[in-house]
Amino acid sequence: MTMEKKSFTFDEIKLKLVNYCVYQDRCHSEVEQKMKEFLLIPEAKDDILLYLIKENYLNEERFTRSYIRGKFYIKHWGKNKIKLNLKQKGITEKLISKCMDEIDENDYEETIDKIYKDYFSKQKGLKDYQRKSKTIKYLLSKGFEYDIILEVNNE
Repeated sequence: MTMEKKSFTFDEIKLKLVNYCVYQDRCHSEVEQKMKEFLLIPEAKDDILLYLIKENYLNEERFTRSYIRGKFYIKHWGKNKIKLNLKQKGITEKLISKCMDEIDENDYEETIDKIYKDYFSKQKGLKDYQRKSKTIKYLLSKGFEYDIILEVNNE
């Protein structure tokens, strides 16, 4: 059973990519990755990208802001993990820094505090320093900054 690639017209591909961007905010690298599914010449790829940007289907800043909000408020990731993942998606350091204001500082500290207390309280049968150490490691793995974790730890 061989899988045949269905061929689409330029307009069909353009429409598929518009729908891909409408469904959820995307970054350039995600759209370029999606384009690899279709056998397009470079000029056609450029035309589609320009169209998506011009019609505001593809907006790197909007994507970055939405990504930051989602990963923090829904997944409870720290800034370090969010930055790292955005860089892997090809978002510039400058744009990431500009958009980090999507995270309210009070919410950030409250989230660290809540995760710290929740995780710490679940550590059973360990000495206090072991519970603290495990909790700090956990928060670091979620992408929170060491100095802020220590501030919460010392409260």
